[in-house]
Amino acid sequence: MKGPLFYSKILLFGEYGIIRDSKGLSIPYNFYNGALKRDEDPSSEAIASNASLKRFADYLETLQNEQSELVTFDLAELKSDIETGMYFDSSIPQGYGVGSSGALVAAIYDKYAQNKITVLENLTREKLLQLKNIFSQMESFFHGKSSGLDPLNSYLSIPILINSKDNIEATGIPNQILDGKGAVFLLDSGIVGETAPMVSIFMENLKDKGFRTMLKNQFVKYTDACVENFLGGDMKALFMNTKKLSSVVLNNFKPMIPEQFHAIWQKGIDTNDYYLKLCGSGGGGYILGFTEDLERAKLSLKDYKLEVVYQF
Repeated sequence: MKGPLFYSKILLFGEYGIIRDSKGLSIPYNFYNGALKRDEDPSSEAIASNASLKRFADYLETLQNEQSELVTFDLAELKSDIETGMYFDSSIPQGYGVGSSGALVAAIYDKYAQNKITVLENLTREKLLQLKNIFSQMESFFHGKSSGLDPLNSYLSIPILINSKDNIEATGIPNQILDGKGAVFLLDSGIVGETAPMVSIFMENLKDKGFRTMLKNQFVKYTDACVENFLGGDMKALFMNTKKLSSVVLNNFKPMIPEQFHAIWQKGIDTNDYYLKLCGSGGGGYILGFTEDLERAKLSLKDYKLEVVYQF
């Protein structure tokens, strides 16, 4: 048994902001993927994944009982497959902000959901929102509160533009130029991040009026501008706004940035060699970088491992 592949994702812009109705832009990242599998001789990882799937299936049964109008699954088949050793075989690093639980949710929905919405049909805004809502409820099993965007991206494998909570659409992004000087890259912090505690800190900060004002007047403003610049191919404005966004994040989201990266973050802003931002909820995992000159950024960050996501 080997199911279809589901890819990781990268939220280029919108982390935390989309909770407050900022724009967001999420793209599939095909470097990592996962699939449902069964092996004759399972590894310890496969056994652990199988046990986790068992708990997930119980959760889905409860979800179906409580909200049958939302989604129903072939639970008998799902449980039978889990009993015979099915697990999720994934190269997607967990706690790195690239959607490991999202790919798993997409794979389970694809195989076991009844009357599922498929990629092949006309994906109206209503259908996208319905899928996002289903995925949000499914993924909540893994980290408390989920927007449902990660599984949506993984399931559809197309870039998704978030205009607001109730307004999302499939979108096209400017074509890559594979030998382009400019790039979006991932920087490995070497630390596993935990989503739930980071989101808790953010929710706690929202109680502060000053923090809410900063979000609205700076964070959301620059995030929205970055999304528009990127989709419009205006790279000059994109870097100007990414620099501002990077600075706002460093000044106001310090707990989400591993301490040993505070100086490197500032160095990018000071030298203009690169600008860093959060990838996912932060606290570890990957940090997202933007640079107008990839070679210069590599030199400046020579002690770190860079993974290029997109070149232009």
